[in-house]
Amino acid sequence: MILTTLPATAGVGFKPEHFGDVLADGGFGGFFEVHAENYMGAGGPPHAQLTRLRQDHALSIHGVGLSIGGAGPLDCAHLARLRSLCDRYAPESFSEHLAWSTHDGVFLNDLLPLPYTAETLAQVIAHVDETQSALGRRMLLENPATYVLFAESDIPETEFLAEVARRTGCGLLLDVNNVLVSATNHGTSPERYLDAFPLAQVGEIHLAGHDLAEGDGGAPLLIDAHGAPVADPVWALYARTLDRTGPLPTLIERDNDVPAWPELRAEAGVAQRLIDGAAAGASVSKRVAA
Repeated sequence: MILTTLPATAGVGFKPEHFGDVLADGGFGGFFEVHAENYMGAGGPPHAQLTRLRQDHALSIHGVGLSIGGAGPLDCAHLARLRSLCDRYAPESFSEHLAWSTHDGVFLNDLLPLPYTAETLAQVIAHVDETQSALGRRMLLENPATYVLFAESDIPETEFLAEVARRTGCGLLLDVNNVLVSATNHGTSPERYLDAFPLAQVGEIHLAGHDLAEGDGGAPLLIDAHGAPVADPVWALYARTLDRTGPLPTLIERDNDVPAWPELRAEAGVAQRLIDGAAAGASVSKRVAA
């Protein structure tokens, strides 16, 4: 099994409208992440652009359609397309979500939560094993943003993820915005969640913005929308995490209301300065608080 790692730099999700600006920039030293499903065709402009970017940058491929948490079998044709894509670009990271998105052959175009039970744990472990075997490489599994809790769940999410990693050898992708979204929506502590998270298994961090709505009884409801800059509470949780882990590769996610390249690059620059501080042994959480 191929074991590769991203460099401990700040990356961004690649958007085709930024291609010319990225080439003209020349000074961006971070990595790029792409959604696997956007590159499953055989050729055309998407592959021409990605091939050019790959010459100068590390690459993370992030899947959104594998349905790792689904009750049914994995789609073997989808796995084969993922294998072809990973063989073609040899990314430093491949990741997917602890979620499900298909049922009886229907793709639901969403990342849906699952109950954390012994049954679903065995199911996810089997799917991660199958994915890693099919791809011939280690994958990272991302913690979800959730809006409901299941009465039958009897395993804490952090323990669930830790056990999947222990029994499959996969790594984890820690989405800090997802931590804040879920904790706010369920009235729990994001700090306590991170204290329990198996940080030694984290191979990549995601940072993103969210939308604020109103839930039942007027309680705040956060939506993982990826359409705004990273919020201050997310930066604070991220810095707190780096104080414990040291430098880790970190992605700025922006999938809606995508800004111009200089603005996105500047936000990645904020993450890079915190990564550099962590590498130097500084307390980056104190820097953010100041």
